Amino acid sequence: MKLIGVTGPIASGKTMVASLLEEKGAVVINADQIAREVVEPGKPAWHEVVDQFGQDILNEDHNINRRKLGNIVFNNPEKLAILNKIIHPPVIAEIDRRIEEIEKKYMDGKIVIADVPLLIEVGMHKKCDLTVVVTADRQIRIDRLIRQGLTKDEAESRINSQKGKEALEKEADVVIQNNGSLEELKAKVNELWQQIKGFADSGSGSNPQS
Repeated sequence: MKLIGVTGPIASGKTMVASLLEEKGAVVINADQIAREVVEPGKPAWHEVVDQFGQDILNEDHNINRRKLGNIVFNNPEKLAILNKIIHPPVIAEIDRRIEEIEKKYMDGKIVIADVPLLIEVGMHKKCDLTVVVTADRQIRIDRLIRQGLTKDEAESRINSQKGKEALEKEADVVIQNNGSLEELKAKVNELWQQIKGFADSGSGSNPQS
């Protein structure tokens, strides 16, 4: 099995890259989806988040309102650190469990994509055979977030809370710039897939940039 880490700043398009790789036959583990699951009502992390940030972050169905919570933590580094301390351990544990499950299921080997927003920040890239960083210019990311329904201030606070793309690129084996169209991105992913396949088929411990 080859584990490919895909990461990048918010609204860079990393999940789209992971989805395009999934279409080509990879198995994708999506950390954002897992993060939603670990804070479902009644779960241990849900209780911790509510204890820390109060009942006001809940919807009527007791699910956490991610936008309300985001507006609290993305404007306060200390509160963001508290949230990450709650969320990261169960998310990482579940990612590791799924990787182990995939290894057992596919005895002939499989390409697994770990789509993890903070892959590098939490050190998970060290477990990966290859680290792919997807980036895009700041204004393009702001525009994408606004199209998703955030205000300009909300978009900027989320972007400001993360490491800059330059810091992420330093840890990358492959960097994909996603400033253009979907067709341009697909072409870059096609090239990446050929690199990954060659890397996996060779059975070597070196990455395709070596």
